[in-house]
Amino acid sequence: MTLEIVPDPAASAATGAGVPDEAYEVDVPYEPDAELVAAVEKFEDRFLDRELSWLRFNERVLAPAEDPTMPLLERVRSLAFVSSNLDEFFMVRVAGLKRRIAAGLAVRAASGLMPREVLEQIWDLAHALSVRQAEVFRDEIVPALAEEHIELVRWDDLDREEQKACKRLFKDRIYPVLTPLAVDPAHPFPYISGLSLNLAVVLRNPTTGKEHFARVKVPPIFDRFVPVGPSSSSGARFVPLEDVIGAHLKRLFPGMDVLESHMFRVTRNEDLEVEEDDAENLLAALEKELLRRRFGPPVRLEVEETISDSVLDLLVSELGVATEEVFRLPGPLDLRGLHSIADLSREELKHPAFVPTTHLRLAEVESSKPVDVFKAARRHDVLLHHPYDSFATSVQRFIEQAAADPQVLAIKQTLYRTSGDSPIIDALVDAAEAGKQVLVIVEIKARFDEEANIRWARKLEHAGCHVVYGLVGLKTHCKAALVVRDEPDGIRRYTHIGTGNYNSKTARTYEDLGLITTDEAIGEDVAHLFNNLSGWSRDPEYHQLLVAPNSVRSGLIAQIHREIAHHEAGRSSGIRIKANSIVDEAVVDALYLASQEGVRVELMVRGICALRPGVPGLSENITVRSVLGRFLEHSRVFWFDNGGEPNAWLGSADLMHRNLDRRVEVLVRLPDEESVGAIRELLDLAFAHDTFAWELGSDGVWTRNEGTVHLQEALIEGQRRRRSSS
Repeated sequence: MTLEIVPDPAASAATGAGVPDEAYEVDVPYEPDAELVAAVEKFEDRFLDRELSWLRFNERVLAPAEDPTMPLLERVRSLAFVSSNLDEFFMVRVAGLKRRIAAGLAVRAASGLMPREVLEQIWDLAHALSVRQAEVFRDEIVPALAEEHIELVRWDDLDREEQKACKRLFKDRIYPVLTPLAVDPAHPFPYISGLSLNLAVVLRNPTTGKEHFARVKVPPIFDRFVPVGPSSSSGARFVPLEDVIGAHLKRLFPGMDVLESHMFRVTRNEDLEVEEDDAENLLAALEKELLRRRFGPPVRLEVEETISDSVLDLLVSELGVATEEVFRLPGPLDLRGLHSIADLSREELKHPAFVPTTHLRLAEVESSKPVDVFKAARRHDVLLHHPYDSFATSVQRFIEQAAADPQVLAIKQTLYRTSGDSPIIDALVDAAEAGKQVLVIVEIKARFDEEANIRWARKLEHAGCHVVYGLVGLKTHCKAALVVRDEPDGIRRYTHIGTGNYNSKTARTYEDLGLITTDEAIGEDVAHLFNNLSGWSRDPEYHQLLVAPNSVRSGLIAQIHREIAHHEAGRSSGIRIKANSIVDEAVVDALYLASQEGVRVELMVRGICALRPGVPGLSENITVRSVLGRFLEHSRVFWFDNGGEPNAWLGSADLMHRNLDRRVEVLVRLPDEESVGAIRELLDLAFAHDTFAWELGSDGVWTRNEGTVHLQEALIEGQRRRRSSS
């Protein structure tokens, strides 16, 4: 007897993604009865709020900046990341909450909170986090940088010669770019673009004594922190660009008295809404929507704490923001610009240099020619772990060799995000120009990468690639590449499925997993996937893949139920999941049920977690960890003990509604025991009691354990040992 696989409610026939029952066959089936389901559902507060969990995640991102044992410039970069993350949170999540409230669609969240209640808690947490970030910068980071002769100073701290140099810079380069905008009956309050830095200037006409208001935008084309004097390995001084502009406002308003000037910054709703059904050309529709994005309603106003009440009242009134949406902070605002400081050539203030190495199965032999990836893949599957295994000498080389190989007939690939000078794009262009069949599924709706993806789509089309923009209503988020090769013994498919984007730059800093294989069942499934995405194929099932929106949720729940069946039958059981976010209520409830039935569940979640671990009677057998380090933990792994014969899946899907219901996602079942064993070793290290991590309590608060082993450093050291012994 087999478990019944029930399709997801939101499943779309567009992907044709079914799950064969035989993939989940067990000796003792498990079908939870109504009483057991009710035992889970009686815990009405069993879900943590996803938005508040996201803010808790950024508290963890801020923690390295507060840690004096961290390399100094890494602490600086953490501050910049917090700013970027908060910007996106307000542009998307807070804007969405406000939009639902305004539209009268304010339904209660799974956490039990109404959107207005969530917003109230967001203001409290976000205000506290923003102030904490600003104070860490002012009170800890700036003094620590000064001790290392990297001085971030304000205008009044500059000596006479430095101010003269800035005056020349202003006259020669900055002044010609500035456009002061007056506010009076003939000049309405100007539109303030999202995330721009601005000076609010109060002027007085010395003849009439009348006061006026003006706005000056800080040009984003210049470096945020202006070097003062020559920089060297021994030291450097920087002043914020807005200070230089503020000191020379008289040049912009000759004949007027400058009474006040204050910095402010507006965050706007910048989420995208594109009605694909009504658009003849999705590219044109998206380009139009990107233009509209600049005029979204404001969701946050940041001002320096020194701003006068009168100027703040004017901004609040003209911008239409609520009092709680005002963030009054120690300056300077917008610490994203600290990335340029973190990039300074002071290697002693950063993590030790790390250079990825070529995977042992793809390592060069005693020859000047690179390893033939096809020959290596025919011998054995290659399980890649980036950035420890080089992306350039594995995935990138795989596509480049396919483009150049005369035996390759076709290349099919998905692209969600890619780098600005992408060698992957160049290889696909070369392949098309060489006459190969090239199909590229470009997701042009990848948030905040839309404009770049439009450019790549056009470039690929002009080169002769078949470019498809996915399926109506779904984002194509899966990471898959298929190479079809004509070989002496017939056509062979080479497949890569990964957890990360085909981006050579982020592959150096994102932790991801990938599989290169010639497994026929996987190749057949991926071929069907591409046919489903590009044409009208409606293949009813996949044998080695779970594909959202049809079968990822139901397939994983079936796997969880199978572990319960193994446990009840007295066999070994256990569930380990590593993901960026775990939110989906159906999967969380299945994990709760497994815990209640005695199955050990270990979760590693980088970001949002709505599951509440350690609740008596509900989740005593569930632990949740989070690891943040020099690399962004990004891989998604699903490991099941399976009665002592483990299986593991990896792929693109996080356990969130958008991934399971509104995206094309793929999980692949690892086809060989060696790969499954490698995943087990990785998870053993990640969940070891002495591995340093954040641990989630039942109250939704994260605390640091006392572990002495750092996961990423241990993996780096393991890579170095393998390199030295090879």
